[in-house]
Amino acid sequence: MKKILLTSALVLSTMSFAQIDFSSTRFGITAGGNYSRVKNAHNPSGPRMTFQGGVLALIPIGKENMFFLQPEVVYYGAGETGKDKDAKGMDGYDAVYANDYISVPINFKGYFSEAESEFFGMVGPRFNFLISQNAKNVSGSRPYYDPDTPIKDPSTGTEISGKANSFNFGIGLGIGYSYKRQLEITLGYDFGLSNTYPKLIESFTKSADTEKSKSEQVLSVKLSYIFE
Repeated sequence: MKKILLTSALVLSTMSFAQIDFSSTRFGITAGGNYSRVKNAHNPSGPRMTFQGGVLALIPIGKENMFFLQPEVVYYGAGETGKDKDAKGMDGYDAVYANDYISVPINFKGYFSEAESEFFGMVGPRFNFLISQNAKNVSGSRPYYDPDTPIKDPSTGTEISGKANSFNFGIGLGIGYSYKRQLEITLGYDFGLSNTYPKLIESFTKSADTEKSKSEQVLSVKLSYIFE
């Protein structure tokens, strides 16, 4: 929670003190592919390939035509599978743990110069709101990986469940290239700071990894078109 408040305060401070020109806001559409994983969650653990798509706004900061605030609202696929390359044939290899969100990243965006066609960098918080969770082919030895099958540790009474958090928070980084400030390609990396599966604790085994926070991480490539 402290991280959320700190980052939100930073964004609000930037908006308060910078010369933001909302009247010159441009809008656009964006879509791309996601390569996602979740750290310290399932075993075996492999990537999920999915996609994202939605709308964006490009809001100028200052008069240099270099700095912008870029909020987005997108459908955002994440989660993971069991397809670890070293686990072929193992129980759980065919599992899919699909988490789908409405995602709201708010990025500070800076072009490297005022040229029409130029590279740029982006950084900012991402707020993910879970809209669906679907687990398939869950490992038979770990039924609690299924979000609809919580169990209790008989020794402690602790509920163990693969239910994903309804809200996730992370930090995103990106670098890309803009063609005439309209068609843009971006390589992004989003690192989850909140616990994706807060009740997924294998207290039977007391494994060090299973006691750690489950961080959802996404590498993406997307194309955006910004209207005049």
